[in-house]
Amino acid sequence: MGWLWWVGGATVFAILEILSLDLVLIMFAGGCLAGAVAWALGAPLGVQILVAALTSVLLLATLRPFLLKHLRERTPLVETNSAALVGREAVVVSTVTLEGGRVKLNGEVWSARVDAAQAIPPGTEVRVARIDGATAVVAPLV
Repeated sequence: MGWLWWVGGATVFAILEILSLDLVLIMFAGGCLAGAVAWALGAPLGVQILVAALTSVLLLATLRPFLLKHLRERTPLVETNSAALVGREAVVVSTVTLEGGRVKLNGEVWSARVDAAQAIPPGTEVRVARIDGATAVVAPLV
């Protein structure tokens, strides 16, 4: 009956991996399966736990980096949230200075400021250089 606990643990880790997609919990699932193999070979519980732990660490150290590298090569990185706004064009709604102002960015009005000592009047198109907290740092289009 001991193998059932190991396989059950592997199943739980595999299901949780599906939810997290970090390729960490699946390595623990592999460790649980190694613990089940140790049980099948008649190893005592302490050895089973040691085999499961060592296998998990070995998988984390060797297989996970390999899988992550190949996964990142196949799947392009898609920026989300505020990082996705960098480089986009916006329109100044109220004059933007070093102290502040407003721009319409991606359909929303954002607080904005510039890095240089210049004022950008309303109606001017600008490009987002970076996002600093909840403020878009913008520069005029050239």
